Amino acid sequence: MTLPIRILGIDPGLRRTGWGVIDVDASRLIFVACGSVATDESAAIAERLLAIHAGLSRVVDQHDPAESAVEATFVNKDAAATLKLGQARGIALLVPAQAGLRVAEYAPNLVKKTIVGAGHCEKAQIRMMVGMLLPKADPQSEDAADALAIAICHAHHRSSAVVTVGARLGL
Repeated sequence: MTLPIRILGIDPGLRRTGWGVIDVDASRLIFVACGSVATDESAAIAERLLAIHAGLSRVVDQHDPAESAVEATFVNKDAAATLKLGQARGIALLVPAQAGLRVAEYAPNLVKKTIVGAGHCEKAQIRMMVGMLLPKADPQSEDAADALAIAICHAHHRSSAVVTVGARLGL
């Protein structure tokens, strides 16, 4: 008999960083919690990053995940926006790493393909499929729904992600 694995999914963003926690028990996905960490858009970037760090640290402390997954950054035409997203993503990678968790990274298209079956879809489709896969989940924002999708993606791909991380570490 194996114990459930608790996974934290993180959808990084400077305005709102979504988070979602699920348990994986064999092939069963179980909703635990979700939400988002919002920052004050008028605050300095350092204060906003600190707010994301504090919020995600509370989530890790409260839910005690065993593994984590973060959506990889996509590059858009606005270099400044990409840089800010990268800074928020750095915090999203740092917090679980500080807690001693492995951090897997998934491209947005892989998350969409895993959840919806197509690499290009609308946010509403992701939210609908998250609701079907986790019927007890009721994410209050797209960021929280996306974070749950990232956690689900990791649940489906975690074996290969663990092997990849282990290979990088020489295990």
